[in-house]
Amino acid sequence: QVQLEEFGGGLVQPGGSLRLSCAASGNIVRVFTMSWYRQAPGKQRELIGLITVGGNANYGASVKGRATISRVNANNTVYLQINNLKFEDTAVYYCNADIKDSILTGSSNYWGQGTQVTVSS
Repeated sequence: QVQLEEFGGGLVQPGGSLRLSCAASGNIVRVFTMSWYRQAPGKQRELIGLITVGGNANYGASVKGRATISRVNANNTVYLQINNLKFEDTAVYYCNADIKDSILTGSSNYWGQGTQVTVSS
């Protein structure tokens, strides 16, 4: 069984920064692409960005230029940093990953439980 767990949410002031982490644990053969999503109240879940095993990252338009996604493959952990936070960054942030959990099958897609980030003065 595989779990993804996010850490680091909370209350942040506008203009500040946040750093979230997400660790995969359990029966892991290999972790492939890892992604961050967010969902604001009343809105659809949106892709913030993703990072490949090789460390290539791509970002959505809403955070481009303000966000950095990184990962430590040895720890099966992915990080998200967003600078210059805005009120509209308030959302539940989710980690997502494609993980091979058996040598007998291909990869499966997993979600974390989400962590709340609130940008408020």
